Formats: sequence, C-alpha cells, structure tokens
Amino acid sequence: MSARRILLVLGKDLRLGPRSPVFLWVLVLPLMITLVLQVAFGDLLDPRPRLGIMDQGDSAVAAAVQQAPGLEVARLGSAEALKAKVAADDLDAGLVLPPGFDAALRAGERPALELYVSGRSAAVDRLVLTATTLDLIRQAAAGVPPLEVEVVALGEEARPIAVRLVPLIAMYALLVAGVFLPSFSLADERERRTLNAVVVSPVRLGEVVAAKGSLGFLLAVPMAVVTLWINQALTGQPLALLVVLVVAGALLVELGLVYGTVAGNVTAVFTLIKGTGFLLLAPTVFYLFPDWPQWIARLFPTYWVINPVYEVTIERAGLGDVWAELVVALGVGALLGVVVAATTRRLRARLAAG
Repeated sequence: MSARRILLVLGKDLRLGPRSPVFLWVLVLPLMITLVLQVAFGDLLDPRPRLGIMDQGDSAVAAAVQQAPGLEVARLGSAEALKAKVAADDLDAGLVLPPGFDAALRAGERPALELYVSGRSAAVDRLVLTATTLDLIRQAAAGVPPLEVEVVALGEEARPIAVRLVPLIAMYALLVAGVFLPSFSLADERERRTLNAVVVSPVRLGEVVAAKGSLGFLLAVPMAVVTLWINQALTGQPLALLVVLVVAGALLVELGLVYGTVAGNVTAVFTLIKGTGFLLLAPTVFYLFPDWPQWIARLFPTYWVINPVYEVTIERAGLGDVWAELVVALGVGALLGVVVAATTRRLRARLAAG
C-alpha cells in the first residue's frame, strides 16, 4: 500500500468534494441539528424566570436584581408598559419601585411595593421571583441580610436537558462525517462503475478505501470540535478531548467503510444507515433519562466512545478517568479493522470478476 497513491486519491476527493451536495450536507447538517435542539430544548424546557423592573428613583434593589443569577431581567420606562408586558405574558412578573424607596426602607417606613404577576406564569417562577425580590429588599433595608442561608444540594446534580443533549449532538457530527461520507463516496463510485478502473490501474482498492476513510476522519474530528464549541462544551483538557475524538472518529470511519464496501449502491447505503442508526445513537438516550438502568447502554458498541465524550466535555474528566473505556473502544476498532479488510477483499474479487 502506497502512502503517495492514498494522498493522490484523497487530494482528488478534497478537490471534487465541495461540488457534491452530499459533502456540503455533511458540513451543514450537524450545525442545523445543534441550532434546532438548542432552541427547542435549551430555551423552551429550561427557561429562566422573567422579571420586569420600572425604577422611578435610583434604587439599589433594581441594580441588585439585574445582577441576580438565574433571572432574565428587563428595565422598562413606565409602569403602563410593564403592566402590558406582564398581562401579555411577556414577563412572569413586574416590579415597580417608587421614588425614595430605599430611603423609606432605611427610615423604618413601609413603602408600597407593586409586584405584578402574570396569570400564565409557572408557580415555581413566581416563587423564585418573589423570594429573590423580598431578599434583596431586606438587604437594601438593613444593609446586610437578616440571616445567612447556606444551600446544600442533596443527591446528584440535575443536568439541564440542553447539557444532556451534548453527547447526541457531538455523536451526530461524528456519525454524519465519519460514517455517511466514506460509505456514500464508495457506493457512489461503485454505482458509477469508476471503481472498476482500479482493477487495471496502479492504484489498489485498499488505497482507495484508505483515502475515503481519511477524508471522513479529517472532517469528523473538526466537525465534532466545532459542534462542541457551539454548545459551549469544550473541556479545559484539550489533550484528553483530542484523544477521545480521535478514537471515536476512527471507530466510526471504520464502520462507514464497512457500509461502503458492503453496499452495492447509494440506496443500499441509505438503507443500512437507516436500519442501524438507532443502534449507533441508542446510548445517547440514557443521558436524557438518567433513571433508566445505565448498564444497558454498555451493550451498544458506540457507548465506549460516546461516554468518554460526555465525561471529558461535561464532567471535565481526564484521560485517567476514561482510559478503560478507550481501551474497549480500541478493541472494537481493531475488530472493525479486520471486518474492513475482509469486505475490501470481497469487493476486490467482485470487481475483478466484472
């Protein structure tokens, strides 16, 4: 096998690839899926309480509310505009602070506080907004809070659903570039009978297969990095992330080469991917439903690359924490390498037989 001939075939695919709609689809689809999932699940299922403020003076309460974590705060210019937004459910609650509010508090007076609540707001949002507002008012009145509250979390930290979707999004980027692109490219050339010329040319079929796999790998890893960056999931340990993505990309590329050497045409590739896609992505479902028995996810081969991605990006794990899973993934990759070699020899025999 000649590295020079592999690079020549790879260079040809890189030059002609952008002309193909499939090549562009591989680049754009993971980004579109990221956008759709983040908009749908990041904003709709994990919204922050929305509070409007109309400050008629220069109250420290208004400034403190804007810095409170976990709230979406909007400043409005009039009480009428604030009431209109609350009535339209554009805000969960609205707070009107009259002139001299802070001075009246410190003087021991009880100034009127107007807090309007939307009838369609969630009960938990009302509770959060009311408790936060009252606590900040107590601080403005006394200068320090009347007591110190220590919050102790019991049980495991609940991950927002947008965070739990990160393995699915990253896996999809690897899957589309690593599996679909090499398999489609091989099946397309076989369907157009351009692979038949390999039999009578200096280029060997194994070198063509290696070039197709290199193309998928060169796109899969960068696309996964870009997808994780968009989702703000790039870890502080770049070496661990790079190793995990390289192993995951190589394993999925091998799977794509198996599909490409087995399928006789593009339609067969689509059928294989549709028929087995749910098995490849199945481990990601267990991150969405953490109460399910997690040992079931280990039965799927792709778990051994999906879980290291999750551990490194979300749990901030290092190589020392995921090395055992990577060893299993390398073992799966070695088995797939044997399968790729066998299916390539079988395809070479079919091409030689005409």
